[in-house]
Amino acid sequence: MSSERQIRRGLREVIVGSPRFITAPLVRSWHLRWGATSAEVRAPMPGDEIVPRASFNATRAITIGAPPAAVWPWIVQLGFGRAGFYSYDLFDNAGRPSADHILPEFQHPRVGDWVPMAATVNETTAFRVKAFATGEWLLWDKPESTWSWKLVPLEGGRTRLVTRLKQHNDWGSPVMALVTVILFEFGDFPMMRRLLLGVRARAERSGADQPSR
Repeated sequence: MSSERQIRRGLREVIVGSPRFITAPLVRSWHLRWGATSAEVRAPMPGDEIVPRASFNATRAITIGAPPAAVWPWIVQLGFGRAGFYSYDLFDNAGRPSADHILPEFQHPRVGDWVPMAATVNETTAFRVKAFATGEWLLWDKPESTWSWKLVPLEGGRTRLVTRLKQHNDWGSPVMALVTVILFEFGDFPMMRRLLLGVRARAERSGADQPSR
């Protein structure tokens, strides 16, 4: 697909999704726990102690019709310039389509690896892999923020995928704090929702493609 067609497709996706961006602050209490049960919201997640006084604390979840081993590869390859975020590529991957296949070069995470959110990689624009247990949970962090993932196996070869994003806004740097508030309050939910749906679609498709035994 040409870059011009990619941009046109990205624009269409953003236009269709724009009501979710505009109305996100109005449904904040609902979207901060989109898909998650009360027990999942209350339950501890890896790295909770790193940001104890979070200004933004969102726990989302989705059930995927594929086992954790089929879900994990799609999560560990997330990142700008990597697999993308399976979301609004125009916003979070410079218009390049998110991967629709497993990328072997990103399947072996190491503590300290960057998880870029933008082309420029630094402690403001990227997370680092903090800790993980392969196929079970993954924790990214950067100053004042953590993003954790948990894969819970369910009966029938399914997975409950739970993710938690925590952010503490430092108003000692008011411009950066204001930008962060705007990004999180308007952009986080529609993009996170699309990311989770994207993981589910890819994992279920890849699971269905596996030969039966």
